[in-house]
Amino acid sequence: MTNPRILAHFQESADLKMKAANVLAQPIEQAIELMFTALSNGNKILACGNGGSAADSQHFAAELVGRFERERLPLPAMALTTDSSILTAVGNDYSYQEIFSKQVQAFGQAGDVLLAFSTSGNSGNILAAIEVAHERDMRVVALTGKGGGKIGKVLTDADVHICVPHERTARIQEVHLVTLHCICDGIDVALFGDDANE
Repeated sequence: MTNPRILAHFQESADLKMKAANVLAQPIEQAIELMFTALSNGNKILACGNGGSAADSQHFAAELVGRFERERLPLPAMALTTDSSILTAVGNDYSYQEIFSKQVQAFGQAGDVLLAFSTSGNSGNILAAIEVAHERDMRVVALTGKGGGKIGKVLTDADVHICVPHERTARIQEVHLVTLHCICDGIDVALFGDDANE
């Protein structure tokens, strides 16, 4: 007999993914278009998040620099979560809240895109990174949940907000992962056509 608790996890995840598909399809499409435009113009994507969202940032950058499902030239993306010397120096000398914003100041340029993850929508260091991105004339794609929190309130009309309609962090992260794969696929199709599996 299958453990009912395990089945419940799968069922809740599946139900949310189908619900989220209808809610998030349009903002995901907008995110693809925004990133496609940036990459086509020679710009790059910077990604940041905390904890599991840090892993999502790295996952996304790896899919673009390496590949998603087809052979192609590398695309410029970098996770701001990977350099332990930068993270610990900034965290120690300034504050943890500035570990991403300092990097956006250092690496971000007008026309670049900041991909910002926060399941709660309230992560202070993500909010600080978004503020600097706006100062540098960058666009933001924010992946959140739980109503979007403070991040939902600071985004502009030029940004894209992908807010998972759920309160549970694990479920939000699962939808974030599917969203990332949708974005990677969409970028590949926009840049190279839709014949990847032919």
